[in-house]
Amino acid sequence: MCKIEGPKGLRESKEMVKKKRSLGKATAKKSGSKTKLWAGRFKEVTNKLVEELNASISFDSRLYAHDIRGSVAHAAVLKKAGVLTEAERKRIVSGLGKVESEIVSGKFAFTPDMEDIHMAVEARLTELIGPLGGKLHTGRSRNDQVALDIRLYLKDEIYETVGLLHELNCTIVEIADANIDVVMPGYTHLQRAQPILLAHHLLAYFEMFTRDIDRYLDCLDRVDIMPLGSGALAGSPYNLDRKLAAKLLGFSAITENSLDGVGSRDFVLEFLSVASIAMANLSRLAEELILWSSQEFGFIELSDAFTTGSSIMPQKKNPDIAELARGKTGRVYGNLIALLTTMKALPLAYNKDMQEDKEPLFDTVDTVKSIYAVFSPMLKSLSIKREAMESAAARGFLNATDAADYLVEQGLPFREAHAVTGRIVAWCISRSKTLEEMELGEWKKFSPLFKDDIKKAISIKRSVDARKVYGGTARSTVKARLKKIKAGLTDLKVGK
Repeated sequence: MCKIEGPKGLRESKEMVKKKRSLGKATAKKSGSKTKLWAGRFKEVTNKLVEELNASISFDSRLYAHDIRGSVAHAAVLKKAGVLTEAERKRIVSGLGKVESEIVSGKFAFTPDMEDIHMAVEARLTELIGPLGGKLHTGRSRNDQVALDIRLYLKDEIYETVGLLHELNCTIVEIADANIDVVMPGYTHLQRAQPILLAHHLLAYFEMFTRDIDRYLDCLDRVDIMPLGSGALAGSPYNLDRKLAAKLLGFSAITENSLDGVGSRDFVLEFLSVASIAMANLSRLAEELILWSSQEFGFIELSDAFTTGSSIMPQKKNPDIAELARGKTGRVYGNLIALLTTMKALPLAYNKDMQEDKEPLFDTVDTVKSIYAVFSPMLKSLSIKREAMESAAARGFLNATDAADYLVEQGLPFREAHAVTGRIVAWCISRSKTLEEMELGEWKKFSPLFKDDIKKAISIKRSVDARKVYGGTARSTVKARLKKIKAGLTDLKVGK
């Protein structure tokens, strides 16, 4: 039903993503030079403990494809600037292709002595093509390399994330459309309040998730800015065509200040903030699935495929996936707070503290995507207990407001009508009666304005359908909203 399209070359295949996640796990083999590429100024070998603490290769290796893309573009810029000949550029690009092939095939083993993905790629490139590999780093720093890689990575991941969330929204619409006539209790304070359509309840999450999609895509505007050319902090003395690099890499703009280009991670913080809000919204749905699947509610039954059992209690069927979604929300919040704390007092420009930006980002991306991916099939597989929902909607005086509205229609001010209906409810509770079970004479004891059409006025069906105000729960209103949603839901195109 639904698909998502983004700019070509910005979204990697699922197979590539899986390969990237497995990187950094190889151990025994060595690849790359033991001599640090920055070792000229140093007389002593790096302490092994320092090397292990300083290295980020175990987690930033997943940026290899983005780092190589950036290097290919930088080679083109260096050629235009006269630093490389066309023959040299081609040799470098060919070498980078071989490095990428080794990584993808698993032949390239990452080890702590490589320090980070940038050094690992450059060292292996130099092994393959000789000293020419060292010319590639002309006019750039690892500082603008890593800023570039993270932006390229995050652009790809935002498209992936939005696609998964869009698919979840499609599932919600499908379920709402298939259950347009199911009535359930609406709640405030977790107390039964007024009858509503299940479809109306589900579409509330569609609206929340649509805003989440908007926030992800709005965040993309701040991510889609290219920092390459900022150098270590002051820019480059070479005549680098930054606009050419941006065009080759698919960026819409370039950074205006070199210090900001390498020293800022607010675009990462914004993504983590958006992800936190989105997980808060999803956690609310997860909580309702947990409640609704309990015996106390009994509104739904989750599929065996998305639940687990107990090691000691044979009868148990636990909503673990929904609970994990609820629990992992706190994990995403923690990643946001961790990076906010890291960045809060850093002087410009780059500081080693900023190496701590990647793990919270990577973990959040992986967490959010895994939850979105499982939620859609889980929702599709659940069973809706219509009778239980409608039975619950018929109990608890959910139509009391309709009785008050009836008196208002007869000319009584709402506050007086509210008080009269409250006394009626208290009287019914003391006698274990429902409003539907009251006789006309009993109604009239509380107000002579009640007539023989009161039972029709307080029926659950009428209560739902009477709320025709735009955005209300009436069938006609919900059907109109579904029609409008489905008309624009089939394809979601993002990017410029």
